[in-house]
Amino acid sequence: MTDHPLMITLRDAISGDGFLAAITLSGRALMREEEGQWWLYGVRPAGLAASGSSVEAAFLHFRNTYKEALFDIAQQCANFDDFKKEVERFFFEDDGDDQDARLWESALAAIRAGQLDPPGPFAKLPRESPESKPSQITVERLDVSGKRFVPSDNVTDVYSIPQAFKAA
Repeated sequence: MTDHPLMITLRDAISGDGFLAAITLSGRALMREEEGQWWLYGVRPAGLAASGSSVEAAFLHFRNTYKEALFDIAQQCANFDDFKKEVERFFFEDDGDDQDARLWESALAAIRAGQLDPPGPFAKLPRESPESKPSQITVERLDVSGKRFVPSDNVTDVYSIPQAFKAA
């Protein structure tokens, strides 16, 4: 099995108990084909996995699993501060032995060494530098007085593969 490192960007608006929050995730995931199914395993955030008959289907199922996790967190939290803390804890929690993070770094090193070429399903994905797009999550309260919303606040869900070279 070959692990393919992906970088993911997701943005959600989540309603909680008396608050509306925007969550923007810049994370890492591993994609691999297993017995005719594509699997997407979360690295950051860890603990999420989803499969599908295609790369796109696996990403969509992963996306929905992530959103359901945010809904569950919102359901359990009494206020925005608790929600923010719990989302950040969820994002930074590792998978116990950090195996997926090591596999992600190993796959990145293989790409950079020219030992791993992206297969057909990944050929048209954008390529980005992991160094210029670090793993992070922001949780922002939206329902505050004076907050002005503009179209540039919108973020498209995207997944990309790392570039074969380090950014300068």
